[in-house]
Amino acid sequence: MSTASQSGTGATTHGRGPTDVQKAARLVGIVFLAVGVLGFIPGITTNYDTLQFASHHSEAKLLGLFQVSILHNIVHLLFGVAGLVLSRSIRGAKNYLIGGGVIYLVLFVYGLAVGNDSDANFVPLNVADDILHLVLGLGMIALGALLTRRPDVERHTDVANA
Repeated sequence: MSTASQSGTGATTHGRGPTDVQKAARLVGIVFLAVGVLGFIPGITTNYDTLQFASHHSEAKLLGLFQVSILHNIVHLLFGVAGLVLSRSIRGAKNYLIGGGVIYLVLFVYGLAVGNDSDANFVPLNVADDILHLVLGLGMIALGALLTRRPDVERHTDVANA
């Protein structure tokens, strides 16, 4: 693989197909899009008749587990679109995964801090969401970091050729 395709720049893969980090960002984006759409489907989202734009009073739950609202679903859709757009470049894919992971870790802390019944819980978030946000945050950061690491051999070759 060319140095340009591994450098972490905005460069694409020069005809060699998407890199692993680009594939991961694309997959994460597709999953977020699917989750955003599923949040609007009665039956897949239980208590759909209680779905509100925002607030902890929305009792709608995706898969009967994750508390959602219209705002929550829109955020998932936007996050999915961002993943697809940013997966076009290596740098974009890496930034999406790491930056998105940080956002989800912040959401995890936010969910713990505000609790389930607080008016500050406007997204809304429940305990299942909090745990998922922790896993997503750590997983996305790991994908972004690990899939853009360059092997020692290639690093030494690049230094020797410079």
